[in-house]
Amino acid sequence: MLKLNKDEIIRLLEKRFENDLHKSLSTIPKPCIFKDMPKAASRIVKAIKNNEKIAVVGDYDVDGIISSLIMEEFFENIGFKIDVKIPNRFTDGYGITTDIVKELDANVIITVDNGILAYDVADECKKLGIDLIISDHHAPSPTLPDAYAVINPKRDDCDFSKYSNCEICGAQVAWWLCGAIKQELQIEYNMASFLDLLCIAIMADMMSLNDINHILVKHGIKEINKMNRPAFVVLKEQFKKKFFDYESIPFLIAPLLNASGRMDDAMISYNFLRAKSKKEAYELLNIIMQLNTERKAEEKQSYDESKKFVDDKNIIVAYSKHWHKGILGIVAGKLAKKYNKCSFIFNIDDGIAKGSARSAGDIDVLKLLDGVSDILDNYGGHKGAAGLSLKEDKLDEFKTRLNEIYENAKISDLDDLSDILGELDFCHINMDLLDIIISYEPFGQGNEKPQFISKKVMIKNPILLKDKHLKCYMVQDDKSFDAIYFNCTSDYKDGDIVNINYTLQKNYFKTIPTIQLNVLNIQK
Repeated sequence: MLKLNKDEIIRLLEKRFENDLHKSLSTIPKPCIFKDMPKAASRIVKAIKNNEKIAVVGDYDVDGIISSLIMEEFFENIGFKIDVKIPNRFTDGYGITTDIVKELDANVIITVDNGILAYDVADECKKLGIDLIISDHHAPSPTLPDAYAVINPKRDDCDFSKYSNCEICGAQVAWWLCGAIKQELQIEYNMASFLDLLCIAIMADMMSLNDINHILVKHGIKEINKMNRPAFVVLKEQFKKKFFDYESIPFLIAPLLNASGRMDDAMISYNFLRAKSKKEAYELLNIIMQLNTERKAEEKQSYDESKKFVDDKNIIVAYSKHWHKGILGIVAGKLAKKYNKCSFIFNIDDGIAKGSARSAGDIDVLKLLDGVSDILDNYGGHKGAAGLSLKEDKLDEFKTRLNEIYENAKISDLDDLSDILGELDFCHINMDLLDIIISYEPFGQGNEKPQFISKKVMIKNPILLKDKHLKCYMVQDDKSFDAIYFNCTSDYKDGDIVNINYTLQKNYFKTIPTIQLNVLNIQK
């Protein structure tokens, strides 16, 4: 285990960004790097000038909700009304459909965060004389839908990969599309006003936090804290937050916004984010919080039941006929995190298993699914997360073959893909070091919060809060720090000598911020 000091920690954290092509907002590439972007922008501007009907079709997750809202706000602010359709998970299914096309009856339809596999829809639009513009970030097939324009950074003929060293989400593609429309219209518009929304979408969709994404999220969090949206004002008041940091997104904001789409209708969260008053925002937040409570109950039951599927294999495949479709992704994510294994969770209905996949470590779940594509009805997503479906009687074969692919590919053992930087003695821990670590925020996918090991640490004054959270002092060589160990499952006594795995954080509950150890594991 590498022994650390301040200089070594800086070196290791800097190394995470050594291949980044962009270090500031001013260096972010222009919309024209995307294939079909100029063509799409030109057609949309023509529709604006001719007062044609434009509709946007999004998705029911956070990325899709925010993609739709960025488009709607942009058009509203330039004085042009559009229709927005976010499909309902339970009545519409995923993404744009031919039924939705007929319902919208528009001249131009723009998809955001979906559509890259909408072949039937593209054909129907062509037949009806509708110009379909697909903007998406999910992996395309070798043949693209026959749409008017297809904007996707993963197109083989798109130059985006030359200008960025990271994967982007659907909201970012929608944001660049609005930027292209702005350029085509030759108007002034502050595209940075969307950074508060963008940073939520990037983190909620588990994009890697390096390069462009790291810049956008870093600035986006500052934008959230300007409190320009009533939604953020009421969230701050309701949850008694002094301010929002990067951890507020995956642990508070994103789960709440996802709850409506998972349990009822994503338009509830969409309208919450676009609320014009605190009164409206509070009314919608109360609905979202109730749905989130229901989501937690469903999630706990499904998660507890899914653990029985965990075995000594490298891949987890769990399924049931009564798990709620809206929480499969959450359960898959929790299993992947707890067991450090790629997890595939399904609900079975009428002989069809529909599910969600979540990655662990640095494994690409889409590449795993490519190897079993012949037994899948459909699948799509990105490296960290995917959706898929197959026939119920193929589940055993699915699990067997996935594990064979994993083993034969000789993918690095997930247990070795650790976020632990090394061993850190308490004598090196001070506010200066913590401020240096904080300067590399936001942490998340691809830029995980640094973890440390300290050995021969003494536990002092242990107290169990709510019968499950250990609060104590940790002492090493006469240097002491406050520590908290959430969901502690073992008993520890005053004076116990242990090795600890932890992260460093600032505790803002006192007048002057102090250093706190957030303990992740204790070994006697």
